Amino acid sequence: MPGKHQHFHEPEVGCCGKYFLFGFNIVFWGVLSNISALTDLGGFDPVWLFVVVGGVMSVLGFAGCIGALRENTFLLKFFSVFLGLIFFLELATGILAFVFKDWIRDQLNLFINNNVKAYRDDIDLQNLIDFAQEYWSCCGARGPNDWNLNIYFNCTDLNPSRERCGVPFSCCVRDPSEDVLNTQCGYDVRLKLELEQQGSIHTKGCVGQFEKWLQDNLIIVAGVFVGIALLQIFGICLAQNLVSDIKAVKANW
Repeated sequence: MPGKHQHFHEPEVGCCGKYFLFGFNIVFWGVLSNISALTDLGGFDPVWLFVVVGGVMSVLGFAGCIGALRENTFLLKFFSVFLGLIFFLELATGILAFVFKDWIRDQLNLFINNNVKAYRDDIDLQNLIDFAQEYWSCCGARGPNDWNLNIYFNCTDLNPSRERCGVPFSCCVRDPSEDVLNTQCGYDVRLKLELEQQGSIHTKGCVGQFEKWLQDNLIIVAGVFVGIALLQIFGICLAQNLVSDIKAVKANW
């Protein structure tokens, strides 16, 4: 009708989706940052691991957050592709780990033994090994004798160390009544017979104990991985939806 103005509603970029994607990036950024808790990888300097993980966190967080707030389709597409690549790498790793279980077990054994050798060389590595041995009630990769690989704990006659034929305190069976940690509890313990050792230290290897822990907590571990995978897929969908909204708005300019 004449005299009346018709209002056309042009498509707009949804603020809800934009800020939801921004919030998603903050959460995912925090999840990725926890990966940096890992340390030495068989002689690989952990500093480089922190650099790589930090770089991935920064790039992914920047692309997702800035792409969402500035409505930049290039950054959003980059975020989607990068996140998708990480997802497929995780999927491939999971499949390969299932298929090559024996090879993974051997690599885990080699990984632990390499770190046993370097136990006194890096305080962060030392703390990680102590934590693992205490948490899983284990000692060495396959048993206490793996500590012969370390120059301070081996049983050779030429070893002048006071820790000779011993194990770290984290291998010891803790006495609940002890208020003060006895860091010398593992001294000379491997000079005893194996049956006598069982009352003083954990005699099971960490590889076997880790496998047992995985079996006992399989549902929880699987749930965590599925949750992370769904979070990544959700992030990809959010980014692609925002890209579609931005393109629809630009098409009407």
